[in-house]
Amino acid sequence: MNYISQNANIAVLSLLGVKCPLSCGSMRMSFGLTFKRTTKVRWRADFSQQCSLGSTGLFVPPSPPLDPSKVKELQRFITLSKRLLVMTGAGISTESGIPDYRSEKVGLYARTDRRPIQHGDFVRSAPIRQRYWARNFVGWPQFSSHQPNPAHWALSNWERLGKLHWLVTQNVDALHTKAGSQRLTELHGCMHRVLCLDCGEQTPRGALQERFQVLNPTWSAEAHGLAPDGDVFLTEEEVQSFRVPSCSRCGGPLKPDVVFFGDTVKLDTVDFVHKRVKEADSLLVVGSSLQVYSGYRFILTAQEKKLPIAILNIGPTRSDALASLKLDSRCGELLPLIDPR
Repeated sequence: MNYISQNANIAVLSLLGVKCPLSCGSMRMSFGLTFKRTTKVRWRADFSQQCSLGSTGLFVPPSPPLDPSKVKELQRFITLSKRLLVMTGAGISTESGIPDYRSEKVGLYARTDRRPIQHGDFVRSAPIRQRYWARNFVGWPQFSSHQPNPAHWALSNWERLGKLHWLVTQNVDALHTKAGSQRLTELHGCMHRVLCLDCGEQTPRGALQERFQVLNPTWSAEAHGLAPDGDVFLTEEEVQSFRVPSCSRCGGPLKPDVVFFGDTVKLDTVDFVHKRVKEADSLLVVGSSLQVYSGYRFILTAQEKKLPIAILNIGPTRSDALASLKLDSRCGELLPLIDPR
């Protein structure tokens, strides 16, 4: 299943509690991060100052100052909502230090000509899977350590107080789960789970990290930049010697339990979210340009149902013309100002 029910959420929290066996070394000034084995047989990741966990504004595009009148409009929108559905995108997690794809000037597409991996390429090619997992192995310690920001905590609080009917996220970073959200659908899956492409066995991503270590005792690499979803940039020479484990149950290839570009969201998940939208009386978009149809389709459903739509996102979105309210502000600055009661 691609959505997290209240019971399944408990299991995911336990997955997130798996201690990563990697210890972070001291900060240093070089760009990127180095991953290498120490003489005491411990892995160490040295993150640059520019990419440190404290640099939470690095991937957030510029935005105008908060407009008090707009804040009041959003407060009224939330106050009138009794069964609010919220859809979040990458823009809510950039304030936690996770880069996105499309943000002006700071997103991956603006910073580089690199593009995300395609589902078909991953499934068909062992060398592409090798490259993906080598990069993910290096990026995982930092990606998995990111924490919720005030926007995630605000939405979790809205749920606790009964304001939020359902939360749909396009993100795969588990930050909503870390913040305690339970009425949650992870539309595109979660990087904290790994799936066997042959038998469907699910395992925690943290456990796979340990298997990577065992198979690559002398391997080292230095990343040359960060990308969304735990990806980093490595040279082909670094990737060539990296060994990738197979499914411990059937020997099949492993894939993160996420929807890659070029893949589709499972039909039962789509149907489930459509039902939640039809139950709602309003819809709030937080941190998404809605360029991907997998999320945009639910805005069309809300429009057909004549639900009021509000959008909080820095920059234009695909659905601005359908919204009764559009705000260009940081999610973590604005949402905590709203009283959900």
